Amino acid sequence: MNERPRRGATEFDAVVVGSGPNGLAAAVTLARAGLRVRVYERAGRPGGGAATRELTLPGFQHDVCSAVHPMAFESRFFREFGLRQRVEFVTPEVSFAHPLHERHAGIAYRDLARTADALGPDALAYRRLLRPLVEHSSQVADFTGSPLVRVPADLPTAVAFGLRAVEQGTRAWNARFREDTAPAMFTGVAAHTILAQPSISAAGAGLALAAYAHARGWPIPLGGSQAIIDAMVDDLRRHGGDLIVDHEVTSLAELPAATVTLLDVTPKALIRITGAAMPDRYRRRMQRFRYGDGVAKVDFALSEPVPWTHPELRRAGTVHVGGTRAEVADAENQVNRGRLPENPYVLVSQPSLFDPSRAPQGKHTLWTYTHVPAGSAVDRREAVIRQIERFAPGFRDTILATSSRTAREVERHNPNYPGGDIAAGAPSLWQLFSRPVLSPDPWRTPIPGVYLAGASAAPGPGVTGLPGWFAALSALRHGFGSRALPDLSPRG
Repeated sequence: MNERPRRGATEFDAVVVGSGPNGLAAAVTLARAGLRVRVYERAGRPGGGAATRELTLPGFQHDVCSAVHPMAFESRFFREFGLRQRVEFVTPEVSFAHPLHERHAGIAYRDLARTADALGPDALAYRRLLRPLVEHSSQVADFTGSPLVRVPADLPTAVAFGLRAVEQGTRAWNARFREDTAPAMFTGVAAHTILAQPSISAAGAGLALAAYAHARGWPIPLGGSQAIIDAMVDDLRRHGGDLIVDHEVTSLAELPAATVTLLDVTPKALIRITGAAMPDRYRRRMQRFRYGDGVAKVDFALSEPVPWTHPELRRAGTVHVGGTRAEVADAENQVNRGRLPENPYVLVSQPSLFDPSRAPQGKHTLWTYTHVPAGSAVDRREAVIRQIERFAPGFRDTILATSSRTAREVERHNPNYPGGDIAAGAPSLWQLFSRPVLSPDPWRTPIPGVYLAGASAAPGPGVTGLPGWFAALSALRHGFGSRALPDLSPRG
């Protein structure tokens, strides 16, 4: 073990910009190492991609971005942090569901065997696709949650994962299936990526998410995603760090002197904040970083639960609305070509079914996303309602109020989502290897003491805390000469 990090003569050892999951993961890690840490946040409250707010009516608590957290139990940072001991979660028995028509749906239970048994002729194919990954879900999380330029510790699982990603990410994707339900279920998960279908990177994300669905499930934090943020802020303050809100940082010159500065921002913002301090060659690399398509977000306050025609949908933490594999792929490919599909793919979650604190007694909150071309200014409220009504006739009559944001408004709310891109950079295959640059240490910039700690850095998007954690470990190595892994556990 290395000695405690060497503290500098500056007012702070570390300054972090941004208090989303990644910025706070960085701040918690550095504070646990015994450093003096300050965090700056442009909004009035911390949260970023894991905030919970009243968006429709008083008493209705809506998750602003992420609502369901497949990585809450699988992310190595959250495992080190002991998130399950700090935040109360409910894990639905049905991780996700996928309606194909009014009376038929694919149901993904936490139990892989139970899920497969309902798939008829495709039962064995679905089980064989996912079982090796479900049985090694933590290893899948570890190698997909690390820079892809590193050799995986569990090479056999990584090879099995890669072969399946190539199969499901190319036109061979229907070769193992005979009916519609199983392939639709998988594509509904892969489409979370906002990428063209099929694609290898989308298939990789789909495999990981499906493995988590059948291993530990897709948990929902009681009280909303904000509960995760509150636990991290509490730990930061317990270990001497502080948080300044309502403070937008536009330049490094505005920050107090510190040995290291970690920025939970995109490459676009990194260029702006660092200004002339950024070497020209690195700036050109940041300018080549590509952002993906966006989301339009619609939240609903409801008088009663969504009246799904298939009863098992009422037990699902997440519902993928879009129809068959071909229909979902067509909708996503239209978005990829810059068009708005008439029948969009819609992600749906009704957390109030599992957490009564989200809405007044007897009422419900509904969270939805649909994908749109980057920078779209089109309100997709009506398209989302129509698509849900396709599988839940009478849904419109349950709506008490809505809050709708276009992709442009999503970016205005959170600049880390350029054009509404909630992945903070297209998760294409190349950009999974080079996020934001091809390097074994992609968080460290050539600007002395400056690190990129957001989802635009490896390993990429999702509420995992991993980009911030890795950035903090890099800062400890290079800024303080410490390779010790700080104890992040609740008792640490």
